[in-house]
Amino acid sequence: MVSLILGIILVVFTVFSVLPVFPLNWGADVINFLKGGAPVLAAFLGLICLFIGAADIKDKRDAKREELEARSDEEK
Repeated sequence: MVSLILGIILVVFTVFSVLPVFPLNWGADVINFLKGGAPVLAAFLGLICLFIGAADIKDKRDAKREELEARSDEEK
C-alpha cells in the first residue's frame, strides 16, 4: 500500500514539474536529459544483447555436444 501511495505521489510530482503551466517548468531539461541519455542507453542495451547472444550460442553448442555424447553412450 505504501508503494502505491508513493508511486502516485511521484507521478503527480513528475507531471507538476514537467508541465509548463506550473512554476518548475522542467520540461525542456527533461527532454535534453532524454536526448543525451538515449545513446548511452542504446549502447548498454546493445552490449547486453551481445552478451546474451553469445551465451545463447554457447548453450546451444553445449547442448548439442551433450546430446551427441548421450547418443554415443547409448550405442555402446
